[in-house]
Amino acid sequence: MSNETETMKSDPQAKSDPPANNNDQATTLPDQPQTPEQVMQAAAARIADLESELAEMKDRWMRSEAETANVRARASREVNETRQYAVQKFAQDVVETAENLHRGIDSLPAAGDGQPEIVARLREGLEGIERNFVNVLERNGIKREDPTGTQFDPNLHQAMAEQESAAHPAGSVMHAWTPVWTLHGRLLKPAMVVVAKPPPAEITSSASSGARLDTTA
Repeated sequence: MSNETETMKSDPQAKSDPPANNNDQATTLPDQPQTPEQVMQAAAARIADLESELAEMKDRWMRSEAETANVRARASREVNETRQYAVQKFAQDVVETAENLHRGIDSLPAAGDGQPEIVARLREGLEGIERNFVNVLERNGIKREDPTGTQFDPNLHQAMAEQESAAHPAGSVMHAWTPVWTLHGRLLKPAMVVVAKPPPAEITSSASSGARLDTTA
């Protein structure tokens, strides 16, 4: 007893340390190697995921490119329209001047009516000025069109009156007071026109045809 007591006193951890238990130690097993089939399946799945991501990114890129192209086309069209129609108010004033010039020429006597030579030369000179003026307008996108003989179009013509006529188709323009003016194809000023309508049908009677009723018994 004295020897055991002395041993415990000399080695205090001899009693506190329990004996090692091999069953409490965790056993770490190495990873099991994958079979070739498993490796191929994992690679195929990864490739499928990458292809799906690539297709999605390609679709987004194409949509973005299409949207960018639409924006560029829309911006270009707006710039062109702004440039072409920015002078619309000025063009309307110029058209009014051209019509006043034409009215002035029409007010002059026609050539060959026994008028003095100075009047004929004045009319000829003003007609030359009008032709040059209209050519300048056409080079800048302002065009004049005479609607006489065409079908009435409410988008281009303004009906000022209707007149019965058997020589013109119903609904056609038989006379134009002013022409149609357009700016790069857009209506600038409608034409003031007279529209033809069919004459009333003649009512025939037995009296006018010479027919007589038989009143004898």
